[in-house]
Amino acid sequence: MTAEGVALTHAQFIETFGQRNDAILPRWLGPDVSPCRIQAVGDAKEDLYRQLVRKSGIQPLPGAADWVRNLHRDGWPQAIASSAPRANVAVVLEVTGLASFFQAIVSAEDVTIGKPDPQVFLTAASRLGMPANRCIVVEDATAGIEAAHRAGMRSIDVRVRSLADLPPDAFNSLLAESQ
Repeated sequence: MTAEGVALTHAQFIETFGQRNDAILPRWLGPDVSPCRIQAVGDAKEDLYRQLVRKSGIQPLPGAADWVRNLHRDGWPQAIASSAPRANVAVVLEVTGLASFFQAIVSAEDVTIGKPDPQVFLTAASRLGMPANRCIVVEDATAGIEAAHRAGMRSIDVRVRSLADLPPDAFNSLLAESQ
């Protein structure tokens, strides 16, 4: 946001982490910012993100890729439900090599309101053909944890260093709790 003349603290970034540009940019640019300006700044921000991911790569949280592969092997349907633009999701999946493990992708373009609203998770569940109470959300943002709760889904908060420390039955245990 420095290019826009707005200095952000780490706390301000964390406060809006996981939310859509149309929700966060008015906070940073001011309430009178036009929709055209929000779109232009958001597009530039996301384009820079994709350039950085392509240039420098991106690593999943330790243990995350193993969980994705193991859940896939065990027959768990999986979806991405992101507040990010579809192009960002595609780049991350391409760079990490994980695209083939997901049966559905829901991005910012697929919903009308972002997290903490549950629409993104409910849409993902629908695309997987799963009822909400049979879904487990793995989430890295406070807004996403709230959205999962509001959707009636169990969640795993991944604001930790590693998912490798989860017990082997973590997902089965969460579903058993919802029975």
